[in-house]
Amino acid sequence: MISVRTAKGYDLPIQGAPLETSQTIALPATVAVLPEHIPFVRPRLAVAEGDRVAVGDLLFTDKTNPRFRFLSPGGGRVDAIHYGPRRVLREIVIRRDAENEPVTSLGRPLDGDAIDRYPRAELVAHLLAGGVWPLLRALPYRDIADPEQVPPAIFVSLDHREPFQVPPARYLENNRALFELGLRALKRLSPTVHVHADAADRAFCEAHQELITHRVQGRYPADDPGVVLFQVRRSPEENTAWFIDGQDLLLMAQLLQSGAYPTARLFAVAGTGAAAPRYVASRMGAPIKDLAGEIGCRDPRYLVGGVLRGYTGDPEGHMGLYETALAVLPEPGDVDFLTLFRPGPNKPTYSRTFLSALRRAPLPMTTNVNGGRRACIACGYCADVCPVDIWPQMTLKSILAEEVEEYLAQGLLDCVECGLCTYVCPSKIELAATLQAAKHAHRKEQA
Repeated sequence: MISVRTAKGYDLPIQGAPLETSQTIALPATVAVLPEHIPFVRPRLAVAEGDRVAVGDLLFTDKTNPRFRFLSPGGGRVDAIHYGPRRVLREIVIRRDAENEPVTSLGRPLDGDAIDRYPRAELVAHLLAGGVWPLLRALPYRDIADPEQVPPAIFVSLDHREPFQVPPARYLENNRALFELGLRALKRLSPTVHVHADAADRAFCEAHQELITHRVQGRYPADDPGVVLFQVRRSPEENTAWFIDGQDLLLMAQLLQSGAYPTARLFAVAGTGAAAPRYVASRMGAPIKDLAGEIGCRDPRYLVGGVLRGYTGDPEGHMGLYETALAVLPEPGDVDFLTLFRPGPNKPTYSRTFLSALRRAPLPMTTNVNGGRRACIACGYCADVCPVDIWPQMTLKSILAEEVEEYLAQGLLDCVECGLCTYVCPSKIELAATLQAAKHAHRKEQA
């Protein structure tokens, strides 16, 4: 087992971590798929409102690569298809049949011995037809992996450092054999499979030491696949490695074992505004309100996917394909009177702007940014926390000047989109969003 240490990063001291209790809620009345939040996919619909679908039926494909199939997580009627500006396909909502939910068979089940002998091309075709291939993503752009390529390595991420995610011990409980089946499948796709976990969770690492290849030490986002690759790579060819989340690998293994499209998900519901932070077992694409339950604040904001990497979710909306965390934060309401002169003992801060910098206990967090945007003051905080040694403020200037060669040389493609540079910036500059947009633009040009 190899130890990987990351010197930079930052752990947000936020109240509202999930309690040790888990809850299985009733199956939701509706489930949905959100094409808008699947990067680089141009959806081509295969259904219309009012159509009947079963679990595992095709909802849409990708226009760029029709082999990428996105299947229904529920059986029933297509209740609504929602579009955004410029006809962007946002959400396909399925109203489940309360009884006798139909399920489509996607192929014959495979056991562990069969996986070890299965031809790679046939395994790829099986995963594509089964709708789980989009769970495999590729660095550096974090897009869906190209099935025609053989990656130099696949990283399996057992991480939970970003507030707030599901720890691997939760979803691996009673599922270790299934996880091992998934690893066997990955070894048919790539000659090298890395499994990395947080070294701070000693009990978990000891209990699964036969599976884990890398123990990661450091602050968030030290356990991100891109950060681990940054620390262990030996050649530029490794930059195109693939990665998959541990819970997603279980879904892949479930398809291989059962021959049916997997839909079970374990979610973390947390945050300062959550009345009962907890882990919730439900269905992929579950409604946000069903997961959130009772709210402990007046004006909540729902962050789907995490506090730093997530996006604002519609209270009447659903969870996306990749997101397993729902953070509830209170809106700030009115601006504090004479906020400049208040010491702020309860306001989270990276710098020493507030007295809270002297505290180590978790603090309540709202969506208040505590200030307005201004010019970069060259404080260097963004570079202090960047886990892949980018100087975000310099990269930002290169992007704004459209100096492509310069910002690529500064390491833009190494960016893991962790959001820390934006969080620590005292000038409130949207560094992470700008860097991510530049990465996406470069990817489209390369395509």
